[in-house]
Amino acid sequence: MGHKNLNLPTSSESILQRGTLTLRLEAEAINRFADQLGTPFVDAINLILKTSGRVVLTGVGKSADVGRKIVATLNSTGSPALFVHAGDAVHGDLGGIQEGDVVICLSKSGRSAEMIALAPLLKQHGHTIVGVTGAADSPLAQQSDIVLLAGVDAEACPYNLAPTTSTAVQMALGDALAMCLMEAKGFGAADFARFHPGGALGRRLTVRLNDLIDPQRRPSVRFDSQIQDVLLSMTAGRYGATAIVGSESNIVGIITDGDLRRALEVGNAINSKAEEIMTPKPFAMFGTELAAHAAKMIEEQGISQVIVTNENGGYTGMVHLHDLIREGIITQVTTK
Repeated sequence: MGHKNLNLPTSSESILQRGTLTLRLEAEAINRFADQLGTPFVDAINLILKTSGRVVLTGVGKSADVGRKIVATLNSTGSPALFVHAGDAVHGDLGGIQEGDVVICLSKSGRSAEMIALAPLLKQHGHTIVGVTGAADSPLAQQSDIVLLAGVDAEACPYNLAPTTSTAVQMALGDALAMCLMEAKGFGAADFARFHPGGALGRRLTVRLNDLIDPQRRPSVRFDSQIQDVLLSMTAGRYGATAIVGSESNIVGIITDGDLRRALEVGNAINSKAEEIMTPKPFAMFGTELAAHAAKMIEEQGISQVIVTNENGGYTGMVHLHDLIREGIITQVTTK
């Protein structure tokens, strides 16, 4: 089957115009919705906080797709949630909605056949309904205990057909619900780590500096060591730096590749001792601290490695920014 001439945009300018217009229409719709967010939203949050059950999302078409995403966000931020397709609910899956569950029904028009059939059944089973719709006079709105009016003036679709602006508003509303519930429940970084143990996100929330140090690689020299010893230590350590240890075995400084280059530029590096070219009072962190915190400090301070110590200040090793990149803690660091 051939394609008809749909007057598709061919120039970069027309493509950018359509893309920009779409984003602006959706952003404006979300901003309007934010301006009118009021008591019903607060009531919905309080209702969910008080419930003994889960948050059940239901809908059809693109609203169903949005519902699935909202469920994923709720589950990952401490609010147990379940998705049930409205069509499947009236054909047996209604039994999966349990006593105490709050049901959020997503429907732009509030008049889909599946929603018209489902809402009365939910009421009969004693479920509380939060209706998210653009029509205040719709059957869904009339059956809902709480109505969140999420109407839009028009879709971003050029023909005002494909759900775009309306689903963007629904999606944003779901995020707002999840973030309010997350904050109200005191769901913090430690909780988030328990729910996201895998992948780069999980590692950023769980991996500590002690997990990254190599106890067999602790480059160090005495503060009165010659430059040859400094070079040997840095080469063996492969961190681009070596720690400088004082008379009481405490860390008094660090020499990095940058320190060596600067000393060479001055011209006195060959005959220098470690204490003459070191950077005093180097940045150090406890091994029990999160590696993600170290990544943040590396970026803020413009350094490439962190000295790691135990709680008593004892030198246990180094972590280089390349270790953090390799482990997926960060993807890129810009140093000064």
